[in-house]
Amino acid sequence: MLTLPNILTLSRIVTVPLLVAFLWWPLWDVGYAIAFAIYALMGVTDYFDGYLARAQGTVSKLGVFLDPIADKIMIAAVILMLCAKGVIPEYHVIAALIILLREIAVSGLREFLGGLQVSMPVSQLAKWKTAFQLGSLGFLIFAQAMPGWGWVHSTGLVFLWVAAALTAITGWDYLRVGLKHMDT
Repeated sequence: MLTLPNILTLSRIVTVPLLVAFLWWPLWDVGYAIAFAIYALMGVTDYFDGYLARAQGTVSKLGVFLDPIADKIMIAAVILMLCAKGVIPEYHVIAALIILLREIAVSGLREFLGGLQVSMPVSQLAKWKTAFQLGSLGFLIFAQAMPGWGWVHSTGLVFLWVAAALTAITGWDYLRVGLKHMDT
């Protein structure tokens, strides 16, 4: 069912290649500024797709399915690009890797539990994790558009580590719930 919330979610998925293209060009501050604008717009649509679906009473199975996928695709693509470009440097890649591994593991766990008709609702801490992930990546993209603003890049890296810590905690919480439903 193509409701406005589902169209907003699909627009995030379709926009990822454009975002990646603007993150790709080296030493082009304007490209990073455009990438930041696209990223911010994607974040706004992420908020409004859920808000509108609940407010209009149009929460759909398609939307419930696509929303976390859109988030994970966007976050993974941005993390990979920022690592490839050296924006996430040296040992900070570990924080990025923690985030990517958790996202893959929790997706697989949700798929497994879905087959057992077991739902894993999103916790409040997981919402904070997402906020720190999105914020950290936004800061890191914006920092490339404003090369003289080193504090923005540093803030993004600190937020990345906070997101990685929250990611590990929430990943463990989901794993504990999931293990209860697995054969031993």
